[in-house]
Amino acid sequence: MCSSYKKCAVSSSELHTATQEKRNDLPWRRSKMLDGHLLLGWLSFTLVVLVFYFPLPGTAYFGLTGNEPLSILPLNSLPEESAGRAHYKLCDRLKLEKKQRRMCRRDPGVAETLREAITMSAQECQYQFRFERWNCTLEGRHRANMLKRGFKETAFLYAISSAGLTHAMAKACSAGRMDRCTCDEAPDLENRKAWQWGGCGDNLKYANKFVKDFLGKRSNKDLRAHVDMHNTNVGLKVIKAGVETTCKCHGVSGSCTIRTCWRQLKPFHEVSKQLKQRYETSVKVGSSTNEATGEGDISPSGRSQPQLQQQSPPLPQLNEQIPRTVNLLHIEDSPSFCRPSKYSSGTAARKCYKDKNCDAICCGRGHNTQSREVTRPCQCQVRWCCYVECKQCTQREEVYTCKG
Repeated sequence: MCSSYKKCAVSSSELHTATQEKRNDLPWRRSKMLDGHLLLGWLSFTLVVLVFYFPLPGTAYFGLTGNEPLSILPLNSLPEESAGRAHYKLCDRLKLEKKQRRMCRRDPGVAETLREAITMSAQECQYQFRFERWNCTLEGRHRANMLKRGFKETAFLYAISSAGLTHAMAKACSAGRMDRCTCDEAPDLENRKAWQWGGCGDNLKYANKFVKDFLGKRSNKDLRAHVDMHNTNVGLKVIKAGVETTCKCHGVSGSCTIRTCWRQLKPFHEVSKQLKQRYETSVKVGSSTNEATGEGDISPSGRSQPQLQQQSPPLPQLNEQIPRTVNLLHIEDSPSFCRPSKYSSGTAARKCYKDKNCDAICCGRGHNTQSREVTRPCQCQVRWCCYVECKQCTQREEVYTCKG
């Protein structure tokens, strides 16, 4: 009980005022809590977007699968005093990741080799697909959208990128353009007594080690990552299978008592031709998820494995389910590439060859025929001793282009 009515009244009034202020403060607190939840949700959404659109640490891309520009200006306009560090600027122009940039800068020959690999891969890709609906369109947005999907064209880009980098690096070593590698130093040819290792072989051993370190390791829990890694390895295997032994005989009167031998890679044109054949026989794989374990597996021909009951054993790991094939792998069916889309500019106005590929490239829309005069060298003869003399012949030819 209160000792006096006045004192109790004051205490009750203060209690009522404090309670009212606390009630009035609730909307403000709820507003702050709501703002906090919204901020947390926005940060979570941003993080998911970043993870989805950008590769995680340890995932490295390069060549036709990277985000570097495919046409790089030469650096011969740099002043002489900075020529020694010119490769630093080229490494920056390639838009490499941190580890890749470090590997690029530590050897002046790497930057030029990387650029050569990009150019060589792009030219061969466009040559191999010159008669196809998809003619290896490499414009920025088309290539970026293509790489987000698991088409067999994407598989070819991964394979030819790794093959181009390996081929260019092995050749750069044997050409003496690298500080950290020289000729091939692995003489394991047969009949060592009759064979003498010599010449300057392409250093495939160093190139393989460099490429694997340069590209890095990728996640082993994702179907797409497994497929990309498989296609990358296909490029490396085709390069390795194309090593040829070249020999030169030494001896009196043309005898071959001693042979100097070295290893050379096949011309990259032959490599790209083999990769195109593996593109034609690319195997489609699909995925399914085990509801009991949450683990995924993939199967050939795009057929999902049947779902297992809870009492069934866990599904094998992804790398155990990838088909053992030397062909490329893809996940999705390719678009038609007939009309302009985010993947290509379509086939309108594309040149074709009548009775060969016009029906396929023009997608049934028909083709236009134009006649033009072309002047070419003809009736060429070799003149003593050192030049060829030709006439100029003009002839009319027909050019076929797809209708829009």
